[in-house]
Amino acid sequence: MYYGWLVVATLAITETISWGVLYYAFAVLLQPMRRELGWSLGQMTAAFSLALLLNGLAAILVGRWLDRHGPRLLMTAGSCAGVALVLAWSQVTDLRLFFLLWGAIGIVMATVLYEPAFATVTVWFERQRARALTAVTLVAGFASTIFLPLTSWLVQLQGRRHALVTLAAILAAGTILPHALVLRRSPEAIGLSVDGDPGIERPHGNGGIARPPGLSADQALRSMSFRWLAIAFCLTIGVATAVRLQLVPYLIQRGLDIGTAAAFTGGIGAMQVFGRLILGALSERVSSRAAAAIALGIQPAAILVLVAVRGRAGLLAFVMLFGASYGAMALVRPALVAGLYGRLQYASIAGVLAFATTVAQAAVPLAAGKAFDWLGSYDPILWGFIVVSAIAALALVPLRSGTAAPR
Repeated sequence: MYYGWLVVATLAITETISWGVLYYAFAVLLQPMRRELGWSLGQMTAAFSLALLLNGLAAILVGRWLDRHGPRLLMTAGSCAGVALVLAWSQVTDLRLFFLLWGAIGIVMATVLYEPAFATVTVWFERQRARALTAVTLVAGFASTIFLPLTSWLVQLQGRRHALVTLAAILAAGTILPHALVLRRSPEAIGLSVDGDPGIERPHGNGGIARPPGLSADQALRSMSFRWLAIAFCLTIGVATAVRLQLVPYLIQRGLDIGTAAAFTGGIGAMQVFGRLILGALSERVSSRAAAAIALGIQPAAILVLVAVRGRAGLLAFVMLFGASYGAMALVRPALVAGLYGRLQYASIAGVLAFATTVAQAAVPLAAGKAFDWLGSYDPILWGFIVVSAIAALALVPLRSGTAAPR
């Protein structure tokens, strides 16, 4: 068996645990912390937003590290730091320390969540990259399904503080040693070829391993194609984040009770896995740009269904389309970046794109909230989202395929 598939299997497990503990558990622990510590939901979610912002900022430096040194030390150290921070979270009682703590957790997220995992998979695979990325995201897609009820059960059984200690133990046992023992910098570093194909690349005369093909980060970031790529994903992901945040109040405004609105919103998570399955299979038959265009093009169609088709059938169709598009986004972005710019400095390029999309994730929902305060209705905002999402899909048209020198 090609060693790259062991890397994929390891990352599928460690990503599930890392997302579950460092990201999804927070939502379950909000009310217990509010009751125990007296902090408002606004204060605590502001700390989480700070973590997401610092995660995006750190992605640039993380990408450069991965290109130069590989994932082994970084992801192992990130897991160790994550365990220590979750233990500290179990003891914190001061709001200022809570903000500092979650700022640090945001930096740790950049070292152990999807961006470094995708960078690692991209180095190990080329022909089978879509299949490998699909495998990681399919398994990790169940992180919320596993850890939301698990965290709730632990809180009921042990209380908030001891539940966090248990989650820290799960994070330690499930990520530190796997990252340390399995991850390697590249197939060439252990005498293999990409995808496990025969024909090992020869070392250069200076003793170094032949570098994989592709553009440097400087070339890629100066290209017009990267600017179109950033526009496409910033607009799409920013709108998707805003829709998910505002969906429950929008459905309540349409006359649904909170339980039904939450149930429809929760269905989006389940449809993400379906979207990754479909796009993963499709990516083996079409180009990465075509797969990305399909994923981005579904989003405006989904929001149009939400606005134009009233009733439960329209909501169900929206949930299916929007969830599939949102889930596929995790696959098409790394595949498209790797297809355009190659493996040479993929992590550095992807890190800059991750930072840009993080800014959009913060800015677009904020703008949507201000627009609602001004307009008093979600409908014109959603029509605007349809237009913006369509522009995002069209922004993929000028992209150049291949790894030739940029324009």
